Amino acid sequence: MRDAPFPDAWYLILSSRLIPDLDGGYTISTLARARQMAEAGAPPLLLTVDPGTPDAHAQHRATFVERGAATASEAFRNLFDDAVDADGGAAEWLRAAAGPGDADPRLEYRAVAGGAVSLPNVVDPDWHLTTAPIVIRDATGEPAGVIAGFGALYRAWLTHLAAQLRAESPRPLVVICESRQLGELIVGWGDDDVRIVHTIHTIHLEAPYRADSGLNALWTRWFEIAPRFDAVLWPTVQQRDDVRERFGPAANDLVAPHAVRAPDSVVPAADRDAGRVVVLGRLAPGKRLSAAIRAFARVVAEVPTARLELWGAGGQRDELQALIAELGLTDAVSLPGLTDDPGSVLDRAAVYLTTSAFEGQGLALAEALAHGTPVVAYDIRYGPRDMLAGGGGILVPDGDEDALVAALVRVLTDAETRERLSAEAVDAAATLRPARAMRTLAAACGEALSRPRRR
Repeated sequence: MRDAPFPDAWYLILSSRLIPDLDGGYTISTLARARQMAEAGAPPLLLTVDPGTPDAHAQHRATFVERGAATASEAFRNLFDDAVDADGGAAEWLRAAAGPGDADPRLEYRAVAGGAVSLPNVVDPDWHLTTAPIVIRDATGEPAGVIAGFGALYRAWLTHLAAQLRAESPRPLVVICESRQLGELIVGWGDDDVRIVHTIHTIHLEAPYRADSGLNALWTRWFEIAPRFDAVLWPTVQQRDDVRERFGPAANDLVAPHAVRAPDSVVPAADRDAGRVVVLGRLAPGKRLSAAIRAFARVVAEVPTARLELWGAGGQRDELQALIAELGLTDAVSLPGLTDDPGSVLDRAAVYLTTSAFEGQGLALAEALAHGTPVVAYDIRYGPRDMLAGGGGILVPDGDEDALVAALVRVLTDAETRERLSAEAVDAAATLRPARAMRTLAAACGEALSRPRRR
């Protein structure tokens, strides 16, 4: 996949955290982007800022490498791993960034980075914007100065990394920011040879998730600074168009869906379990799995051999298990837990079902298409409408249980429909292939580097 002409630059992918089996599709798609960039000849560094221990970070990385989600542990860097010197005190770059001052006596502090850093506990949805002093300590544990808030800390680390990389090779830097909170903090960072490309992973709207619905409060401030990024990558046409209609066209926005790797071969529809319906995702309220179970009770009444598997973990597990028992569906609906091999789950399935109230793109739906698994989905924001535009599934009006049941029954009972949708799914997934995604990303980086930075 080396036909993506990435410009000659250092590439940094910046994420709040990357922890196995946490944050669902966000973690999967962020790691996939890094792996696909490496395969396209532009290997990035994966940067995280969570204050875990070096041992925990090493275990996370080893797990990702073992699963094939990352190329090597050396591709990762963490701020707090880098914050400690060999003597156990704060690293030189961190001491250089600190100024005079003391801890805020009104706040509680917690020691991280082996005691080299004391972070204030700020109880506020906008904690990341605080300028409360972060205490930097020497090897004896004595204060060596303070840094004014998380934003200043993150920017100091990026400045340190940039200097390290440029000492090796004086190339421009492209930061691919995967987190809205981090984007707010670094939007003004960097010199004239730095470009910031901001990706989007989730919806910006509140319930009922229509184009004119209220903005999620966490996004209001982000939209004010969005024009300052060198590029903004929306995962679907529908979300990009909704944003344009609301805020006006932007010169720095483009559509760049999260890509999925196609399997070496697709299991024919005739070789699958004709009654198996699967869901992949968190067991969380936004997935509306209770509604899926209730609808499936009606499906089983018409197709007694139908089976529903809800793969994933989450806080709703006990609630969902109780509902299954209440409806007498213990033989028809199961909660198998997490899977490290979603492809094998999809390869056995006759149908992939999604009843989510909202998505960013719907990575599991994209994987279902790549595996030739027909999809039945509510027409929600965002993802299903874009990905099923070329076929591969049945889109039903959001919340219309009658239509959902009818679509499931149709696919489960009509072999010809399953075969047609399976073939369409593979074709539809072609627009989500890594090679295409890398060409889009490479072009965005090239365009950004070809003109002055926006900040």
